Amino acid sequence: MAEPLLSIQNISTAVGEKQILKDVSLDIAPGEVHVLMGPNGAGKSTLGYTLMGSPEYAVTGGKIIFGGTDVTAEPADRRAKAGMFLSFQEPLEVPGISLESFVRSSMQQVTGQKVKLIPFAKELERCMDLLKMNRSYAERDLNVGFSGGEKKKSEILQLLMLRPRLAILDETDSGLDVDACRIVSQGIREYMDSTGGSLLIITHSARILESLHVDRTHIMVKGRLVHSGDGSLVQTITESGFDQFIPQDIKDEERKERLAAAAKAAMDAAKGAAVNGGLK
Repeated sequence: MAEPLLSIQNISTAVGEKQILKDVSLDIAPGEVHVLMGPNGAGKSTLGYTLMGSPEYAVTGGKIIFGGTDVTAEPADRRAKAGMFLSFQEPLEVPGISLESFVRSSMQQVTGQKVKLIPFAKELERCMDLLKMNRSYAERDLNVGFSGGEKKKSEILQLLMLRPRLAILDETDSGLDVDACRIVSQGIREYMDSTGGSLLIITHSARILESLHVDRTHIMVKGRLVHSGDGSLVQTITESGFDQFIPQDIKDEERKERLAAAAKAAMDAAKGAAVNGGLK
């Protein structure tokens, strides 16, 4: 078995005082495609931000090993230079810097080498044509005034140009119509074919996976990885949902939370009625 490119070892993560991830472990080998699915609020995006080193997400336990090196305490820029990439679920608008300048600057920061302008321009145009992006977008401020679909294509354009060893794609298919999703999927396939890189795709849908061979599928619920399987698990989830894979202890915990929330709402309503009644 190939040595893992990424080894997540019992990672736990908190945001402020709230514990989100709980003892999450998985390995991704070079060239593998892994899919992470789960209900809303399961902690999937938190895992992506934790892997990329966002300072808002504090690792409270475990290790992240990337390329044989412990990067648990490394900042995001060091991880990017090592070959990690994260696409955002909601890409940010950055006024004052063009898409072209941002990509070129990112390439120079990651490689530590000056980017030659003519080869860069030719490759940028090729990748934009692949993604069916109007070339004029290269001169526009990064994501400013872009449609949702163009923002997602912009993320995949950066992926194709930066050529990371591992790409973490956080709901890249969110908000895309059928045609745009197909184009983005083809862009991701181009990344895999041209780099042999690895993918961790966070998604709710199988549409973006149409051009890809999925090696492993993982289900996350309440910050825990509760089930893993091969690529066929995606179709099972699409047809039947997550319920059959959720452990009973999590179902019991969710039931208690719902009952507690309902009891609090009833108590607040009663207090409100009493106060209003007293004012009459």
